Amino acid sequence: CEDDLRFAVAIAERKAAAASAARPGGTIIAADTIVVCAGRRLGKPTDAADAATMLGLLSGRSHEVITGLALRRGPGPALAAGERTRVFVRALARGEIERYVETGEPFGKAGAYAIQGHAAPFIERIEGCYFNVVGLPVALLFKLFSELERTKE
Repeated sequence: CEDDLRFAVAIAERKAAAASAARPGGTIIAADTIVVCAGRRLGKPTDAADAATMLGLLSGRSHEVITGLALRRGPGPALAAGERTRVFVRALARGEIERYVETGEPFGKAGAYAIQGHAAPFIERIEGCYFNVVGLPVALLFKLFSELERTKE
C-alpha cells in the first residue's frame, strides 16, 4: 500500500536530516527497509521468538520489501523515493526456522531474513529489484544521484 511506501521514505528522510545535521555540507545517503506481509509491517526482530514468528508469517506466502531512500547534499530538502520488491517464500518447516534463527542471521534484518545469506534457499522467486531486498536499491540510488547532479546545473 502507498502508506507503507510513504512510511519507509519518511523514515529515510528523517535519518538523512539527522545525519546532515551532524555532517553539514556532506553527502548523505539514508535508507530504511520494511517488510510488509498480510497487512503487517515487520521491522527487525527483537529476539529469537520474534524472529521465528516473523519467519512463520512469511512461510508459504509472498510479501513486499519496501525501502525508502533519501539523498541529501548540503542544506535543503533530501531527494527521496522508494522501491518495492515482491518476494515469494516457500513453505518452511518449524525445524528449518529454528535452525535459521540459531545462525543469528535474522537479527538486524527487516523481516528476520537475509536473502543473500542462509535464507537464500527459502526464496522461490522475486519480482523486482534484488538489491532492494538486500537493503539498498542501487538503480534507484543512481537515479537520485543523477537528479541531484541535474539540480546543481
